[in-house]
Amino acid sequence: MGEVLSQNEIDNLLNALSKGELDVDEMKEDKEKSVKNYDFARPAKFSKEHLRTLEIIFEHYGRLLSTNLPVYLRKNVQVEVMSSEAVTYSEFANALSNPVLLGIVNFAPLKGNIILEMADNIGYAIIDRMLGGVGTPLEKTREFSEIELLIIERIFNVCVNLLTEPWENVCEIAPRLERIETNSQYAQIISPAEMTALVTLNIKIGDVEGLINICLPYITLEDVMDKLNTKYWYASQQEKDEQEYTDAIEALIARAPMPIKAVLGNSAISVNDFLGLQIGDIIRLDTKVDEELDVYVGNIKKFTALPGASGDNYAVRITTVIREEQ
Repeated sequence: MGEVLSQNEIDNLLNALSKGELDVDEMKEDKEKSVKNYDFARPAKFSKEHLRTLEIIFEHYGRLLSTNLPVYLRKNVQVEVMSSEAVTYSEFANALSNPVLLGIVNFAPLKGNIILEMADNIGYAIIDRMLGGVGTPLEKTREFSEIELLIIERIFNVCVNLLTEPWENVCEIAPRLERIETNSQYAQIISPAEMTALVTLNIKIGDVEGLINICLPYITLEDVMDKLNTKYWYASQQEKDEQEYTDAIEALIARAPMPIKAVLGNSAISVNDFLGLQIGDIIRLDTKVDEELDVYVGNIKKFTALPGASGDNYAVRITTVIREEQ
């Protein structure tokens, strides 16, 4: 709704026009409005909210890569999300150059596959580190050998397994690496005109820096598109019953081992007597037979008890519980 002028402002405007202070022709000129073209043949299936949620998911994924990959590469790894956008699969495939590292990932139970694309310089750096080198990529790219692909496959499996945790707020998935392709022509998992969400990560292994692209087809995410929004995400987290957390914590504590000891008494003897102790010798304690014993939980005095037996085992019967205020 446009701004409404007051009567005083209208009078001032008319006076300015009559005096020639305002040019009517200039006022008639309309400013051009920027219009965004919409291609009905390629509908926007991914909204900004969907892409933003994917960024949040893969920010979590990047943190997992940063903490898990150094175990295998023995090198500092930094990962950050660079961008997320909706593109057709043909646009993604045409931007690939050969040789390329494409991990075809089964995104079960969701239908279809996703693609994990890793820059070739990152691949060569990983191979060099895994074989004991300093992690320097090749100056001139070449095809990957079978042995090199087996080494890369190990790291790809680690990366794929780490996808489970970031996606647990959307759905429980069991991703599995089906194969690795080095030629983009052999990775046509969907129709070229199908829409995909492309999330780009920047990964830095030591001094080597490159990109990892995750291509997520719409047909794969179609069943969970309603869950790919932060509003649903945070609402579902708040709906979790706090009692479940309490019960889980109590169950974990209940299984924790706890040392308990009952002290029969104390005695002081010389080192010489201690060294001469034999089987059957008697040590006189500072407690009487009918006195209560101190029972310790860890190093804290918690109970008093009377000594006795339970079957063939020695035992104590609790007589008093010592509270903290005591």
